[in-house]
Amino acid sequence: MKTLITAGLVVVKDRKLLLAFSNNKKAFYLPGGKTDHGETTVEALIREVREELNVSLEPGALQFYMHVEALAFGEKDDTIMKQDCFRAELPVMPIPAAEIGDLRYFDTRDYGLEPQQVPGVITQVPGVIIIMLQLKKDDLID
Repeated sequence: MKTLITAGLVVVKDRKLLLAFSNNKKAFYLPGGKTDHGETTVEALIREVREELNVSLEPGALQFYMHVEALAFGEKDDTIMKQDCFRAELPVMPIPAAEIGDLRYFDTRDYGLEPQQVPGVITQVPGVIIIMLQLKKDDLID
């Protein structure tokens, strides 16, 4: 079984979670991505947010929120995603870049209603659902 080590950014605004639409995988994810060899999850998150959102974050601005393990959406076989998630406030308005086609804030209801981008393919990402349920339990999103 293959494992992907990743980092995700948790930004909550008006009781909704910021998600980034991946043009490659045709689904909304947490901003962030895979670690490069020898990179910590904090380093990977800072790099990915700069690449995907055009936002520079300092390590001290990141607060560990939770660790998630789930089937990796859009990957072959039974690949497991292991993701450290960090909360932060964005110092500037994010601008989608690289493979990110859109940025949107979701509550649990809105995310569940997100239309399928590829006919017959579920577009709700398992890791995002886990994070959203925890945020709702912590009374941070609706």
